[in-house]
Amino acid sequence: MTGQLYGKVALVTGGSRGIGEGVALRLAEDGADVAVTYRDSGDRAAEVVDRVKALGRRGWAVRADAADPEAVRDAVRRTVGDAGRLDVLVNNAGIGVLGPLAEMTPQDIDRVLHVNVRAPFVACQEAAAHMAEGGRIVTIGSCVAERAAFPGSVLYGTSKAALTGLTRSLARELGPRGVTVNLITPGPIDTDLNPADGPAADPQRALTALGRYGLPWDVAAMVAHLAGEGGRYVTGAEIAVDGGFAA
Repeated sequence: MTGQLYGKVALVTGGSRGIGEGVALRLAEDGADVAVTYRDSGDRAAEVVDRVKALGRRGWAVRADAADPEAVRDAVRRTVGDAGRLDVLVNNAGIGVLGPLAEMTPQDIDRVLHVNVRAPFVACQEAAAHMAEGGRIVTIGSCVAERAAFPGSVLYGTSKAALTGLTRSLARELGPRGVTVNLITPGPIDTDLNPADGPAADPQRALTALGRYGLPWDVAAMVAHLAGEGGRYVTGAEIAVDGGFAA
């Protein structure tokens, strides 16, 4: 099998469903061996790995709760141990707790910041120790960090906005080593957590310039571009895949 990522190894956090699943499969289609992390959906992670292997690539499923920093580090180390290297890290795992500011508990704040901010930070920290020149780090953010179109997203938006600082600062730090670091901010994407036929879909759809939801494949295509040769001179960038949500 040939492809722009042939011989590369990728780790996709939260890769058992939704955007993460789409990214894992697209990277495998482009020739990469792929590890995915999951917390509870072991069966679905195994299905993703089976589909990766059906494409002729090696695949692994690693259980890791993104709220546990040691589990995040171990997922990176296990991927390197099993695959022998790590070329692409995709920080995709995330959670959203929505609601009025007054209703956010300390437990809500800790959980969201631990999963959405600390986990990508720790994963980048560990991955950077193993990446050689040409390494790629891509983090999945959210359009709500750019445009808070609805009330009730203050905690989630705060956590996703932090990823801009992580991306730009890390791009500067790792640039001399030839490692690129970029952020993708998806708009409404048709997934289990935010289905295009769900009760909250119509207002989100109406706010896009294209008037429709995107698919996980749309985000995966941009990840693949950044992970391949097309992304070699792109770093520190924040790229919207949002159908014009922030236009």
